[in-house]
Amino acid sequence: MCGFVGCFDLSSGSAPIAEGLKEELRAQVLEMSKKIRHRGPDWSGVYTGNNAILSHERLSIVDPLSGKQPLVSDDEKIILAANGEIYNHKEIRARFEGSYKFRTGSDCEVIIPLYKKYRESGDFTKMIEELSGIFAFALYDSENDVYLIARDEIGVIPLYQGWDKAGRYYVASELKALEGDCQTIEEFPNGHYFYSKDEKPTRWYHRDWETFDAVKNAPKATDDKGEVINPAVIEKVRNGLEAAVKAQLMSDVPYGVLLSGGLDSSIIAAVTQKYSKKRVETDSKEAAWWPQLHSFAVGLEGSPDLIAAQKAADYIGTVHHEVHFTIQEALDALPDVIYHIETYDITTVRASTPMYLLARVIKSMGIKMVLSGEGSDELFGGYLYFHKAPNAQEFHEELVRKMSKLHLYDCLRANKSLMAWGVEGRVPFLDKDFIDIAMGLNPSDKMNIKLPDGKQRMEKWILRKAFEDLLPESIAWRQKEQFSDGVGYNWIDTLKKMTEEKVSDAEFARRENRFPVNPPKTKEEYYYREIYSRLFPSDSAARCVPHEAGVACSTAKALEWDAAWKNMDEPSGRAIAGVHDKAY
Repeated sequence: MCGFVGCFDLSSGSAPIAEGLKEELRAQVLEMSKKIRHRGPDWSGVYTGNNAILSHERLSIVDPLSGKQPLVSDDEKIILAANGEIYNHKEIRARFEGSYKFRTGSDCEVIIPLYKKYRESGDFTKMIEELSGIFAFALYDSENDVYLIARDEIGVIPLYQGWDKAGRYYVASELKALEGDCQTIEEFPNGHYFYSKDEKPTRWYHRDWETFDAVKNAPKATDDKGEVINPAVIEKVRNGLEAAVKAQLMSDVPYGVLLSGGLDSSIIAAVTQKYSKKRVETDSKEAAWWPQLHSFAVGLEGSPDLIAAQKAADYIGTVHHEVHFTIQEALDALPDVIYHIETYDITTVRASTPMYLLARVIKSMGIKMVLSGEGSDELFGGYLYFHKAPNAQEFHEELVRKMSKLHLYDCLRANKSLMAWGVEGRVPFLDKDFIDIAMGLNPSDKMNIKLPDGKQRMEKWILRKAFEDLLPESIAWRQKEQFSDGVGYNWIDTLKKMTEEKVSDAEFARRENRFPVNPPKTKEEYYYREIYSRLFPSDSAARCVPHEAGVACSTAKALEWDAAWKNMDEPSGRAIAGVHDKAY
């Protein structure tokens, strides 16, 4: 995982940029790229062409010795700057053996021969569908003077686009690289590509499961009484996630796992441990270079997550590291956190701060990649408010909405909090094939249905059932605890109290004058917005941040499920109380 900045000027047709201006733009792009060097502290590279400049900051995970970027094709006519990981690169590489001469061992280089294959037909949707991974890339075809920009289906990898006062087009891995140089900045849409011959980005990612009709008659794992009638459905979940984890273990540097002690991270840790003794790059024929798996948990001393994480680690057998932070340390870090995550969203700031502090410790130990459990709650309806879903259709449609917004929240937090210190985060739950498995399940198998004995089935029941043999019972059936809550309840309580005192009633009353774009809804949000606006003063930057009412991480639409939620706007899971009084 890395960072890049691209500048493209095709406004004058095929005429190249004048040499003097080209040097100015090159210097500007290098300065922009320096702002995201934390994403790639291992190497810097730059390409300067007639109408394109690409700068890359590299974090070397695969092929550290020869995979520096921008990558150049075998005929030296195609230049690529990529951020992310292509997990099926070996299979793609094998298909082009004899027809394309690879110059590096980088997993991202396979994008170049794929582009060559599809550029004549222009079927870039088919091209990008061949990639399994997390990615954002900018490719420049110097022979045809065209460029192709693309981002992965969920938006695990961040990407922004902007236009300067002369109309030149820029892309960058983080917003901060564009702020101050671009007049307009937008997030590049996930699941889209932009070919310079087109007028706007094209959506390449389409799935049948986006409609309820496509899944409502899918095979069910359980009957209406909650009894298992089709174990093959549960087995499919198990096999699919294990395959995703195994594929994502490709690494030529030390890696670890984030282990909060919740269900999702514990499953990822347990499955990772299963494959950690061998190198997946050699089909498990070679012993792992780093045979002991290290796990990491963060929290206030004595917090729920730390206690649960230790139990999980003892059971799984990882070398476990417990990182404590103090309230004051976290408060001191807030400006740096907001600078790196580029958002003033309350939930994201609350959860990013301990993750940011944890990432620094992880990097200090020489670990450059970690696997995490993000995405599970969106796939299986794990947030506590899902207990109020009135029917299967509402349940599934909320999942689709949550999946479409992951790039604004959990994916943003996980990527930018870790990459602030040059640590790559991988998210097996969001593997493209596993998403299709999980979202293709019959929604009734994921719902928190009432059982004949009066109990309510626990959230993510099917996932718990699929992996209960790999975890201690207390972890496999642990209630959902949002990360910002689990690190210690006093963290959120302090933030509320502190921001209530720091922001005066008079300031808050004038919030619409102070912040006409997305006026803060609470004093806590106002406080974060003040910090954000100092770092990113443009209105374009403010509009890049989501601004939606919700309860316990719900979308605004789900507020209709319970009349009591209409006047609530609290993202903490503690806003939804009592759902487990009779659950199992």
